[in-house]
Amino acid sequence: MSKRDYYEILGVAKGATAEDLKKAYRKLAMQYHPDRNPDNPSAADHFKEINEAYDVLKDEQKRAAYDRFGHAAFEGGRGGPGAGGFDFGFGGGAAGGFSDLFEEMFGEFMGGGRRGQASGHGADLRYNMEITLEEAFAGKTATITVPSSAPCEECKGTGGAGGAQPVTCSTCHGHGKVRAQQGFFTIERTCPTCQGMGRVIKDPCRACGGAGRVRKDRTLQVNIPAGVEDGTRIRLAGEGEAGMRGAPPGDLYLFLTVVPHRLFQRDGANIYCRVPIPMTTAALGGTIDVPTIDGTLAKVTIPPGTQTGNQFRLRNKGMSVLRSPARGDMFIQSMVETPVNLTKRQIELLKEFDQAGEADSGKHSPESHGFFAKVKEMWKDLTE
Repeated sequence: MSKRDYYEILGVAKGATAEDLKKAYRKLAMQYHPDRNPDNPSAADHFKEINEAYDVLKDEQKRAAYDRFGHAAFEGGRGGPGAGGFDFGFGGGAAGGFSDLFEEMFGEFMGGGRRGQASGHGADLRYNMEITLEEAFAGKTATITVPSSAPCEECKGTGGAGGAQPVTCSTCHGHGKVRAQQGFFTIERTCPTCQGMGRVIKDPCRACGGAGRVRKDRTLQVNIPAGVEDGTRIRLAGEGEAGMRGAPPGDLYLFLTVVPHRLFQRDGANIYCRVPIPMTTAALGGTIDVPTIDGTLAKVTIPPGTQTGNQFRLRNKGMSVLRSPARGDMFIQSMVETPVNLTKRQIELLKEFDQAGEADSGKHSPESHGFFAKVKEMWKDLTE
């Protein structure tokens, strides 16, 4: 039976680029991998055919020979192994590229490739914590309870009954991997006996089932430094899950969320606060007391004629700066408040004020006077 064309196997044109070849190979290899098709006996043959085609076409020299002589280039004639310099061994060269690509594609699926030599290292944990803006300003010491795992006390974390140490796995001889030959290719898988650990427990501990760790909530004291921002991540090394059978523990990561404040808005180290100001104070001037993030009151002088949107700066009254004695600034944004629920006498006084200022409206209310003057000019231009 004649062999199929390599380009046809990968489903690409003869002029396909290296990237096109790689994409096609990845897609087909994932589709026909034997471990993903246990009920399809032809998948292994198709998978071997895909690998053979890609191994030739990804190499420029092999591809040139194949384009010129077809399959005959690799069948002991013009270009067989040793005759034309095309090495199909697994000691390096093209094999190294395949090995890297295979690990990239199937590393996680088959136990992590070279990185899959399971060490039993404990998993990292994430803890989400909410803090107030005041706590972010001053810092705090928090007590948290973390659902985690801890070394088994009965076996001292070894996983063996009475603290017995694991022994070398007889299946993989301590490598954590087993190999199987499939045609030209050697497939490496995680050892099914020791699950990649390289060691096995002969007599598992009854308390932990041989894992060397048990589920256990832990209470920790956590220091939150002053000046942290929303989204800050704090790493606590070694406070994650315990490792398998005495392996190193993982880390604990705290993700901080600063709860929105009722009065203040934060922008980096600066704080903004919108403060309503009575109309009379805005017109005549005066002083007001405003709260600050450190819990004190600050006096702010309001000059006569203050308008909504005017901003006043209080230096060093903002947030703490992380790992620094410095502080940001606080900005007061004025909001002139129009009086409501007026008494009869107040209404009369305002009318008197309005009538007394009609002649000088441009002086007392320059913005409104200028605006309506422009409106009159616009209508005049439209009607002429």
